[in-house]
Amino acid sequence: MNLDLTEDQRQVRDAVRGLCEREFAPFAPRWDREGIVPRDAVSKLAEQGFLGMAIPEEWGGVGYDSRTIVVVLEEIARVSAALAIMIAVHNSVGALPVFRFGTDAQRRRFLPRLVSRELAAFSLSEPGAGSDAAAIASIAVRQGDTYVLNGSKNWVTNGQQAGVYLIFARTEKAAGSRGLSAFIVERGAAGLVVGNPEDKMGLRGSDTVSLSLEDLRVPLEQRLGEEGEGFKIAMSMLDAGRIGVGAQALGVMRAAFDEAVRYAQLRMAFGQPIAKIQAVQWKFAEMERRIQCARLLIQQAAWLKDVGQPYTREAAMAKLYASEAATWVTHQAIQVHGGYGYVKEYAVERFYRDARVMEIYEGTSEIQRLVIARGLLKDGAAV
Repeated sequence: MNLDLTEDQRQVRDAVRGLCEREFAPFAPRWDREGIVPRDAVSKLAEQGFLGMAIPEEWGGVGYDSRTIVVVLEEIARVSAALAIMIAVHNSVGALPVFRFGTDAQRRRFLPRLVSRELAAFSLSEPGAGSDAAAIASIAVRQGDTYVLNGSKNWVTNGQQAGVYLIFARTEKAAGSRGLSAFIVERGAAGLVVGNPEDKMGLRGSDTVSLSLEDLRVPLEQRLGEEGEGFKIAMSMLDAGRIGVGAQALGVMRAAFDEAVRYAQLRMAFGQPIAKIQAVQWKFAEMERRIQCARLLIQQAAWLKDVGQPYTREAAMAKLYASEAATWVTHQAIQVHGGYGYVKEYAVERFYRDARVMEIYEGTSEIQRLVIARGLLKDGAAV
């Protein structure tokens, strides 16, 4: 397993890094204050193909492998974790399921929009169904060639801006996880009510909303996959999404580390820069160790996905370690800044708030530990 970046991957990394530093970095603090990433930021990424990273070229995408995708997400997250989660969700659990599980007619209808201009939203969680996705209560009743959906969804990333929603509902009451089905719903559909954005602690530029499904009529041809395949679709897509969350966490902790080092080299105490104080140097050593460990786990999971090997357990480990490392690294970056780290003038305050949710969404740390343990037991390995 060679985890060195190829020349093509380095070129992609350098291109997206330059784009982010030029077009997004000056505005990321304002997006956080105002609670919205403007549409033109997404459009700039769309122009470079970043809305179709996982979609093959024959369907209008750029066909990046997973290792290239995580490099892109890391670079975006270094500047704006809010923008990174918008792009990550769109690619991993928005556009990709349409390609992977959609009919050719669905691909022809929706992929041109999703790879060029429109964000997608993933609507699985409900007020009473978060980690326990099989407990979804929203229902879809078939009436001839139409399904009628009723229920509610929450924590829907991109919910305000999305043009396409992937919505999961129960088509069979007594079938547990096997009773869920997936539906492609367009923005503006009668019966799809989009709530106001949540007032979040972090990732404030990324809109997160609730949805109400009020006699929402969805044509049969917009069901994604077969009846009862919704849970399988959701879980398979979340595996890829967790690698993306790891990449976002890596980008945030790298940004926090860079800010802390820069500050420590300028801040004077006891007649010298605090970077020369051993206690601060130890912090930097441990921050760097966790950053590099996270990078290796993320790259390993992405590599396994690219070569077609099982990667569920490795994706969970990458997401678990990177998200918890990001919380720790951003915490220490604030500590290095002292009192200045606690005020909004310094970027590390935003990085800490952005990092915290990464231990929660796309599967909590507790769920990741269950996934890892069950994978070990299934494979017959000692725990």
